[in-house]
Amino acid sequence: MINKLVIENLKYRWVRTFLCALVVGVQVASILMLIGLSRGLLEDSAQRARGTGADIFLKPGGQNFSLASGQVNDKFVSFVARQPHVKQAVGILIQQVELVTTLNGVNVEEFSKMNGGFRFLSGGPPKDPDDLIVDEYYAQQHKLHVGQTVRLLNHDWHLTGIMQGGVLARLVVNLQRLQELTGNANPPRISEILVKLDDPARTPDEVKNLDAVLRGNLTAISMHDFVSQFTISNIPQLRTFIAVITAMAVIVGFLVVFLSMYTAVVERTREIGILKALGAKPATIIGILVREAVVLALAGCALGIIFAGIGRIVVTSILPATLMIVNTPDWWPRAAAIAIVGALLGAIYPGYKAARQDAIEALAYE
Repeated sequence: MINKLVIENLKYRWVRTFLCALVVGVQVASILMLIGLSRGLLEDSAQRARGTGADIFLKPGGQNFSLASGQVNDKFVSFVARQPHVKQAVGILIQQVELVTTLNGVNVEEFSKMNGGFRFLSGGPPKDPDDLIVDEYYAQQHKLHVGQTVRLLNHDWHLTGIMQGGVLARLVVNLQRLQELTGNANPPRISEILVKLDDPARTPDEVKNLDAVLRGNLTAISMHDFVSQFTISNIPQLRTFIAVITAMAVIVGFLVVFLSMYTAVVERTREIGILKALGAKPATIIGILVREAVVLALAGCALGIIFAGIGRIVVTSILPATLMIVNTPDWWPRAAAIAIVGALLGAIYPGYKAARQDAIEALAYE
């Protein structure tokens, strides 16, 4: 009986119900989109790191994530290549060109020996210093084709190939040319060194050996450990940002439901008086409003999941190289819990106000 009353109340005021659920849905969608974006960018970076074929990364000063340009003297590449059990060492220069997109300079021939080479969907590898190759997502987003001139870093590049994504970077050029354009040519500097071992099983031992011989200059990290760091939990700033967005979502849910429930209590004063006159206890009155709040939150969650799915498809089709968003079904219950908590908080005071109303005064209310 109570559940039927709750449903009928929501149906009777369907416009308010829909708008309230819509706002809660936007709140849920924002959380899911944020988590999906964070994971998508991190998973994409991890995939491209694995695609290098390296067993060990060498980075300056123990940095795990770096978009900085050259900080490592190029002479360390040959030094590392001479170490026991090192099959190959390749230097990489990283230069940020867009929000989260980097231009990577590398000796393509040497890098191809390490990972088996880029897999081209059209065109081929760069041959001249001003040649450029891009991955399929960057080409799709910017509508590029082989033979086109692309301007990056105030320099015109000739696009020679479009490769499959998931290897090294979205943009790859000649190392020496990028060093010249970024002021890293004299002395030659790079951002990191990729190391291929003659036996991948020796990776833990070689990480220790390289750390010992390069102490004070470079820090070694295995591919497994490097990739494992591409998680939200390992980035404090991202965790804080997500926590702030979550708190804002709870506040929005609270305000929306509070306004809806408070208005409903005022409008249904006579109805509440009738229920109390019929013997309804304060807990029953509160229970009605709480159930309405939960229904609104659940409806909003359903809308939020749908909005997030549509948003993911739209964003990844328009900006596939910039905003990688993945589906996050494991966060659906969490987002629902956040929405329900906000809704329950918003229903507390209106429910308390309704429960305290005097039955005679409520019946006399016009």
